[in-house]
Amino acid sequence: MSVPAGLLERVERYFAAAPLPDARIESAGGLDVPVGSPTWPYPARPRPGEPVGADDVRAAVALQEAAGLPVAVEWVCEDAPTVEAAVRTAGLTVGSSPLLVAADPVELLLPWGVRLYLVGADDPDLPRYERLASIAFANPGPRSEAGGAAVGVAVGSPRTAVLRERIATGRTVMMVAVEGGEPVAVGTHHPVDVDGTEITEIAGVATLPRLRGRGLGAGLASALTAHARETAELVFLVAGDDDVARVYERTGFARLATVGVADLADAC
Repeated sequence: MSVPAGLLERVERYFAAAPLPDARIESAGGLDVPVGSPTWPYPARPRPGEPVGADDVRAAVALQEAAGLPVAVEWVCEDAPTVEAAVRTAGLTVGSSPLLVAADPVELLLPWGVRLYLVGADDPDLPRYERLASIAFANPGPRSEAGGAAVGVAVGSPRTAVLRERIATGRTVMMVAVEGGEPVAVGTHHPVDVDGTEITEIAGVATLPRLRGRGLGAGLASALTAHARETAELVFLVAGDDDVARVYERTGFARLATVGVADLADAC
């Protein structure tokens, strides 16, 4: 893909703007740390152009732990190449995920008999869709699916209430795929106004483990992309791994960069 000038900068601005309605931003050296509810947490991120050292990472971790938030630092590797060394020195576990943008989306058909629905804020089955996602991500199998905008979240009443509010205000769009009256796949995108332009991230695309390999996830992601592009000028996602990234490339996404992720997990 020939990357348009400034595209990665726009993604960075999305990441900076997304937490603002939910959290206050505290500084830890060269890191911005969103401090809000653990129900919908956001990772610490480097400020553009500022160096980040291990002491900055330790300070960010201290802020997150004091607020009861999951420890998490994320960065775009191409924009902040020194952050990895800092988080490793601070003792965090480091991984990476491909960042892709919708370039030439391809409309994919879901299997026969599968219907797609936009989820309303008052949908009584919303906790059921959350459980579906929880089951899917707890059993990644050979391939993880698209990651989430929020980190370390758990299913439960507080989470459901926040999700209902986000759907009602248009900050989250959720779609569910239903077959035979049973939800079989779910996914979201999260629009953010960035200086008068809508940018959105597709996240949390999940399929029941026993139904993987049928194209449900890719078809749902294609539908989410089509919905998002009705209003958004830029649609992107962070894939779980390279295998998942290749699936999304077949749906019209193109690789743009790599997202570094760090937490307190015992292993990558």
